[in-house]
Amino acid sequence: MSKNVLIISSSPRKGGNSDLLCDQFASGALASGHQAEKIFIADKNINYCTGCGACANATKPCVQKDDVAEILEKMVSAEVIVLATPVYFYTMSAQLKTLIDRTCPCYTAISDKDFYFIVTAWDPNRKAMHRTLESLRGFTEDCLSGAREKGILYGVDAAIKGDVKKLPVFQEAYDMGKSI
Repeated sequence: MSKNVLIISSSPRKGGNSDLLCDQFASGALASGHQAEKIFIADKNINYCTGCGACANATKPCVQKDDVAEILEKMVSAEVIVLATPVYFYTMSAQLKTLIDRTCPCYTAISDKDFYFIVTAWDPNRKAMHRTLESLRGFTEDCLSGAREKGILYGVDAAIKGDVKKLPVFQEAYDMGKSI
């Protein structure tokens, strides 16, 4: 059965290591007959949450007029969501955190989804990703009803743009996308 897969690449660099793994994941998903779309959020106009409260309790739309409403619609309609981030100072990118903060108007509708996480870092140790993954889980497990964590790709020891192409995780990304 074909699934609707939404891949959110939060790298500030097109072709950066986490972005490359997103492309591989998408290729695998497409090879298995799924629909896959990647959103490169650095190309989108996404304002910070201002805490105005207009969308309190996920009952009203956000008053800001930017690209978030379009992204949220896609998150609600997706069956599978991939959250990909480079790890800077042991946490997710500012771009991804900003998007997560802006899900407030409809986070209750982002329910019953399969989630995959892609994390990349210069550090060669997977343990260095712990805080980042806990932050992502805080969003998915604690805020979204029926969220299921299905897999994690660790792009460790990826210091320079393109390093992941030489690492086993590059093939793992394709395989994981193909296996959904």
